[in-house]
Amino acid sequence: MKKIVPWLFLAPISLTLYSGAVWAQQKTDLGKREFEANCASCHGVSGKGGGVLLEFLKRSPPDLTQLAKNNKGVFPIARLYDVIEGGNVPVHGARDMPVWGREYRIKDAEYYGEVNYDSTALVRARILTLLEYINRLQVP
Repeated sequence: MKKIVPWLFLAPISLTLYSGAVWAQQKTDLGKREFEANCASCHGVSGKGGGVLLEFLKRSPPDLTQLAKNNKGVFPIARLYDVIEGGNVPVHGARDMPVWGREYRIKDAEYYGEVNYDSTALVRARILTLLEYINRLQVP
């Protein structure tokens, strides 16, 4: 009986450490995942351009790592949000970049179906998560 008691105290500690290690491995960079799924094909994995779809575009996509530098050192979050969401950006001629706000709404509606959810909040969260990741790509 004396040999069992120490193991009873070690088991919860071991379980806690193990679950913490598993949780740490499962953390997902949602902004990076969003970027890789929807942006990297044109802007490249590094955000500097040169994505696999470059040859099919009418214009080269901008280098996303230079956005702050090209805006006097300030990351232009409001402008980028509008461009990505697409609702407030006037279109003159063709637009190579999809209107991601609309695309997100369509994908979310297909996924959630009849479930009650806040479409506007979900689109906003996806775009802000993406912008946080793009902000991390900025170089001085």
